[in-house]
Amino acid sequence: MILRHILTVLAALGALLATPAVAADSINGRWVTEEKDAIVTISKCGATTCGRIARFLVPPPDGLDQRDINNPDPKLKKRKLLGLPVLFNFTEETTLWRGRIYDPKSGKSYRSILRRKGPNVLEVKGCIGPFCQTQIWRKAR
Repeated sequence: MILRHILTVLAALGALLATPAVAADSINGRWVTEEKDAIVTISKCGATTCGRIARFLVPPPDGLDQRDINNPDPKLKKRKLLGLPVLFNFTEETTLWRGRIYDPKSGKSYRSILRRKGPNVLEVKGCIGPFCQTQIWRKAR
């Protein structure tokens, strides 16, 4: 009786361990930022995934030709914001994506976690140490 119970538990454990890991839902596509000021297109960038500003929904202060003026690196201050990668080096884990997020308004980049929360919802976290700020981005139409 005990042997049968042990074998049943071992068989269940084996089945559990043999189950493939659930892949994270794809984050590729066009996403409207939480502030509804831009659309970011997320796609493969070589071996990783990145997101670039594809369109402004609200023109930046210096117009559509706005440069990355808040970047602390003087060499990067002349880059146009349109087309700028704001998500970079993202790699897929079991149920999420990890990488870096750049905030052109502050000129700073942060550790970031992206997670699909439904077919039209992307949770975007920017983190400093253990503290994270979360935004919800919606699928662009």
